Amino acid sequence: MSSLVNAYRKLLEFPLSFLVKNNPIPANPAEELQLNLSQPIVYVLPYTSQTDFVIFRRNCLSLGLPDPAEKNDIQGVMLPRYVYLDEGRRFFKSKGAKDETIQVFNKYLELHRTFADLDVQLVPVSVLWGRSPGHEDKSGLPNLRLLNGIQKTFAAIWFGRDTFVRFSQAVSLRYMANMHGSDEKMAQKLARVAKMHFARQRISATGPRLPNREAMFNKLLQSAPIQVAIDDEAKSKNISREKAEKEAYKILDEIAADVSHSSLRAADRFLRWLWNKLYSGIDVQNADRVRKLALEGHEIVYVPCHRSHIDYLLLSYVLYHQGLVPPHIAAGINLNFWPVGRLFRSWGAFFIRRTFKGNRLYSAIFREYLAELFHRGYSVEYFIEGGRSRTGRLLAPKTGMMSMTLQVLQHNQTRPISVVPVYVGYEHVLEVDTYAKELRGAAKEKENAGLVIRVIKKLRNLGQGFVNFGEPITLSNYLNQHFPDWKENHHEEKPQWFNHAVSEISNQVMVNINKAAAVNAMNLVGMALLSSRQRALSREQLVEQLNSYQQMLQHAPYSEDMVIPKDSSKTMLEHVLSLDRVGVLVEKDNFGEIVRLERTSAVLMTYYRNNIQHAFVLPSLVASIVLHYETIQKDLLLDAVSKIYPFLQGELFLHFNQDELRVQISKIIAEFTRQEVIYSSENLLSINRPKVRILQLWAAGVREILQRYYITVTILQKDPKIARATLEKESQLVAQRLSVLHGINAPEFFDKAVFSTFIASLKNENYFDEQGNGNLAYLDELSSILEHLISTEISLTIKGTVEKAEEMK
Repeated sequence: MSSLVNAYRKLLEFPLSFLVKNNPIPANPAEELQLNLSQPIVYVLPYTSQTDFVIFRRNCLSLGLPDPAEKNDIQGVMLPRYVYLDEGRRFFKSKGAKDETIQVFNKYLELHRTFADLDVQLVPVSVLWGRSPGHEDKSGLPNLRLLNGIQKTFAAIWFGRDTFVRFSQAVSLRYMANMHGSDEKMAQKLARVAKMHFARQRISATGPRLPNREAMFNKLLQSAPIQVAIDDEAKSKNISREKAEKEAYKILDEIAADVSHSSLRAADRFLRWLWNKLYSGIDVQNADRVRKLALEGHEIVYVPCHRSHIDYLLLSYVLYHQGLVPPHIAAGINLNFWPVGRLFRSWGAFFIRRTFKGNRLYSAIFREYLAELFHRGYSVEYFIEGGRSRTGRLLAPKTGMMSMTLQVLQHNQTRPISVVPVYVGYEHVLEVDTYAKELRGAAKEKENAGLVIRVIKKLRNLGQGFVNFGEPITLSNYLNQHFPDWKENHHEEKPQWFNHAVSEISNQVMVNINKAAAVNAMNLVGMALLSSRQRALSREQLVEQLNSYQQMLQHAPYSEDMVIPKDSSKTMLEHVLSLDRVGVLVEKDNFGEIVRLERTSAVLMTYYRNNIQHAFVLPSLVASIVLHYETIQKDLLLDAVSKIYPFLQGELFLHFNQDELRVQISKIIAEFTRQEVIYSSENLLSINRPKVRILQLWAAGVREILQRYYITVTILQKDPKIARATLEKESQLVAQRLSVLHGINAPEFFDKAVFSTFIASLKNENYFDEQGNGNLAYLDELSSILEHLISTEISLTIKGTVEKAEEMK
């Protein structure tokens, strides 16, 4: 029988090598699942299938994993390297797969009693044929359940490129034997648990069945909240109830997605071509976090940062290729234009108006539709910033969608809801030229078909894209920890704790997105060049500075989730120079090469620097303090940092608390000392003059932020009773003048929003008294620190402009 099975497998290998592409999930199981290849591995498959085995084995061999066709040799005992949990609809199948598997498990467990250093790893593996969940009112193709021979043949032809081999987290038999024993009952339990795992895996790969859209509409329109909203609409607008119902249907039709799996498959082909055309690769990190949540039955809410319109497409594409269901996506109504609106809707987009304050009917319908998505088990994605960032920084969160998500949790949501922050980044953003024009005052161009065509025509080498899944926030756990009374008064729409919780969770999402940032060559080169006042450095200086950045990231990392580049500084620089239209030029003179930014590209490059500014702002602040004081006691430096830190934390969504801050500053000081950029002796820090240029470039990273803070503090000192709105406006006007006089190109320098955030932080830190007036004692202390950290020239300009503004009142 064995020789017949082997001959059959050989027969299958040739056609399957053409029909079915290698698609392992994850892409590198040994590394991502932390498999110990020095210990035996046993692959656990859900059911007997020689076709699946051939595909699965080919993936194993291509990944450098142990060959499943061979046996494990444990001290002379030969045991199978794979087992089946159940029988399949095959000609060649085990007559008692389950019994055989339990026997094999039992033999492995016996060996663990004999050999203390043995740790066999059970790795569940399944071959996913197609990903269609089917429809509620149709049987659909049985893509992930048992397929017979004829079905599998057609599936290989039709779904060959959509066939994935899913490797799951290994189970340590050593751990199981130590914790739960190693008898036959344990072997039976392992088999049962593995079977449940595959059932959950099927759901996580396909998601629930797609709804009958009309039936879902009828259900929603008959719900009590929408019925009440329809009555209110009829009364408030003095129209018939029938007309109000038609309006409700029209709104629902405008909002709701209309997912088509065949359209998603077509999108996958198009997007694969698009990414290959645009980017040299998409780097994906920490997807295992999401797969784990999906397997545990969590309702998943993806909350990515918003850099580009292609964020929608990229995240769905990445999730699909990570063995997960593409989410329903909350998209702006501005994207609902011909022909892409209908396409986006078929890919899972549901459309939301920019504002629906005051429109009770729309609010009720949207809230009930979102609750229905959660109730049916669909994952959801929304952009908490509301729109794309034009500056490259995270925007302040808009809390409307998060508020609705918490309301769903309040109202008897049975499955746990987990929010997954996602960092999305690019070495070159498709719309960055448009952002630069808008920041210079051009009107925002309305999305339309012509714009899509122009963007596609500009396809070029844009470097790499990055998707990093941050630390998830399970809402019930967060509320239990921070708002223990949240389950009380659940009948109230917005209890006393509600708004505070929405705000805190939204802020934590932004913090976790920044913790998961991906640093790349473009970020670092841009940051170094912008730190030079002339936006130019010798090649040697630039490489030296890039090396200093890299070493700081390695030895004093901002967070464990952050992705840092592994290439050398020279390789990164050459890579940036090879990219199209980035405005980084190389010029030669008698002394060597100079790398500089074109003047018109300086604003564009601030975008990329701002993507990672939060990760470098603390080293920049330390460098600035040491540079300007020249010699300073560590205690005084720590005191200055702790006074400025709350404002940086509010503006850049930093994650350190005060205790963690001191530890991080100590690491930064140690790294600067190791690099010999500063001297450190006992409680004293001082400049190492031969390397002062490195320190200057580091200090420049926080220069403009401190200048902005000094503007607002100086205005407040002059007029402690100034109204908040007037303070924001005057700060903005002074910053605009400063940017012209001193050539400051950063687009966020005179952004009203950053002044608003700073003033809010001043209030939180008690820089205003109970009457809302500026606390001069606190302000004078902060002003003294800031004045030491900015140049005399800038300080005089700010003071002179503020005095002139006072005279004009």
